Amino acid sequence: MASHYSALYRYSQWDGRYRQKSSPEDLMGGLSDDFLLSGDIDQALRSLMRRGMNLGDNQRMSGLHDMIRKLREQRRQQLQRYNLDSVFDDLKKQLEEIIDLEQGTIDRWLTDGKDSGAGDAAASQKVGDPGNGDGGASDVSSESAQGEASSSDDTGADSNGGKGKKDGNNTSFADNMLKDIAARNRQKLEQLPEDVSGQMKSLQDYEFLNPEAQEKFQQLLQQMRDALTQTFFKDISEMVNNMSDGDMSRMKDMLKALNDMLVKHIAGDDPGFEDFMQQYGDMFGENPPGSIEELLAQMQAQMAAAQSLMNSLSPEQRSQLESLFENKFGDPELQNELMKLGKEMAFLDPQGGQYRFSGEEDIDLQSALKLMDELQKLESLEKQFQNVGDFSDLDKIDENMVKELLGEEGVEDLDELKSLLDTLQKAGYIRQNGERWDMTPRGSRVIGQKALEEIYRKLKHANLGNHRSIKEGRFGDQQEDSKAYEYGDPLNLHIPRTLKNAIRREYADTGVSHEGGRLRLQADDFEIHRQELNTKTSTVLLLDLSWSMALRDAFLPAKKVALALHHLITSSFPRDTLDIIGFSAYAREIKASELLTIDVDQFSMGTNMHHALMLAEKKLSKEHAGTKQVIMISDGEPTAHLEEGQPYFEYPPNPVTIAKTLLAVKRCTQKQITINTFMLDRSPFLRSFMNKIAQMNGGRVFYTSANRLGEYILHDYVANKRKRVA
Repeated sequence: MASHYSALYRYSQWDGRYRQKSSPEDLMGGLSDDFLLSGDIDQALRSLMRRGMNLGDNQRMSGLHDMIRKLREQRRQQLQRYNLDSVFDDLKKQLEEIIDLEQGTIDRWLTDGKDSGAGDAAASQKVGDPGNGDGGASDVSSESAQGEASSSDDTGADSNGGKGKKDGNNTSFADNMLKDIAARNRQKLEQLPEDVSGQMKSLQDYEFLNPEAQEKFQQLLQQMRDALTQTFFKDISEMVNNMSDGDMSRMKDMLKALNDMLVKHIAGDDPGFEDFMQQYGDMFGENPPGSIEELLAQMQAQMAAAQSLMNSLSPEQRSQLESLFENKFGDPELQNELMKLGKEMAFLDPQGGQYRFSGEEDIDLQSALKLMDELQKLESLEKQFQNVGDFSDLDKIDENMVKELLGEEGVEDLDELKSLLDTLQKAGYIRQNGERWDMTPRGSRVIGQKALEEIYRKLKHANLGNHRSIKEGRFGDQQEDSKAYEYGDPLNLHIPRTLKNAIRREYADTGVSHEGGRLRLQADDFEIHRQELNTKTSTVLLLDLSWSMALRDAFLPAKKVALALHHLITSSFPRDTLDIIGFSAYAREIKASELLTIDVDQFSMGTNMHHALMLAEKKLSKEHAGTKQVIMISDGEPTAHLEEGQPYFEYPPNPVTIAKTLLAVKRCTQKQITINTFMLDRSPFLRSFMNKIAQMNGGRVFYTSANRLGEYILHDYVANKRKRVA
């Protein structure tokens, strides 16, 4: 069941495409919605850093959330790949193989006697390791058996030449002795505990008869030592595995000094870290820690793998693994210091991961510890990403760990996030103001343009015309229709109709058709092209700023509509005017420069249409020509009105609020102000109230959704201009 875990990396053949980098304009587009919604450029920048953005062509600028998702996906794949129960299955299989080899030798000794037994004993004598206390006793027993046989040979010789009898007795004695040894070993094997840890502990004091079995058991013990050293000190595991007596002594001294230092650190005393590193720093690799905090962090990271493995096992498996780790160095003093260290580290960092594996692939103990180490790194890097609160925190992320777990692409994604602020600053879109960032006027224009493009894309193929009226004028666009020329009209002759008029006139005067002859024009023959009349329209946009607009995700689309109308009017219809009034408990005028940063009113209650219509009427009363209209965007019925200059709020709406709002509608109607309302709710009461407004005013009510709001409003603005007759 030998299974070898390896870290999971994914590679694919390069498709030849260049990795698209986000331009400053792309970044501003990504900032648009967050900035318009909050009005805070710092908040919008942090949001972009976290969520990333799409760049088109199925490419994306990864944010922190994307990187976290990749880490979690790697962890999920590992958990669904391996079967953690197989850690003990592998140990059990190795032990079964060792016991089977030993049992085979015992059977031969019991059956064949001295010939087979002496050969196994001689071989065992060569591979035995009496110095480490494991499996060396069998060699002593074999030598003892042979010594006793030799002694019998000397005492059994006589002067009468009875050598053959003595040899036979000696052979019989040795066979019996080896059979006794084999029988005792068989009894020990039969009495082995059923659990893996119990078998490992018993076999450490067992005198092997089979040399191959003894060698395999020594290898298994070495695996346990390696696993234990990986748990504590990866950098010195090689030294631990090849310890001389001097190394062992220094290792114990270092562990004792380390434990003393940690006890002082826990108590809040000076731990003496500098003295410790001066004496034992060479045992911590090429890059030793520079502080006790760094040392603890390294040790906690290394020990976390074993702790996570323990936490992920069942209670019974955990108990077995803890037992397996006991006394694997063959030195009780060293083992005791290691156990003390483990307890102190557990006190300093009691947390440990717990993972639920659901796969089928087998894995051995060392590979399981390596897997736990990678899972710990995945969690550690995820925490680093989660702890990023500002751009300065990006420098705290371990780039080496990013490269190890996410590859070169992950490093490039992180570098792009780090350079985001510098990219926007160099483009002139943002500037630093102390510890905060401000949007420059150039950046504001780009943000507004990006917001408008979203609406204009919907209207691209809508065939909206050119803001025309059916009444003719003198300075509009030329039409195909014609009219008789009047004094003062521009002489834009409609040539075909002018010639036809002249032909008809001469035929009526002379009765002769003028084919090929000379045609004389008179003033009455002239017809000129009709020209459209571009009317002036004065618009007041009433924008609901109540908290419910944000709760229904309607405020951002409504805000974009205000920007779109402002852009449409200032760029295409410079004679028109647009004023914006926001309303919640109160109503107030909003300047165009405030549109980017305006937000809903979170601290007052009410939807005061009454006050908003009063301000709109006052604003439009100053216009003496052209069309006057109100466009109101709201998500509910009026719940507030003004009483002696103060707002009065009540829900459900008070009858006085309804009456005062309808009175404001009546005043607008009397001054020929059209009210077009876009409602984002369809409750029966609201429909009834809005129908009353439409009946009184003659305007229209649109029941729409937030995502189609801009399309409807812009379409109606242009269409309404086309239908008006001056």
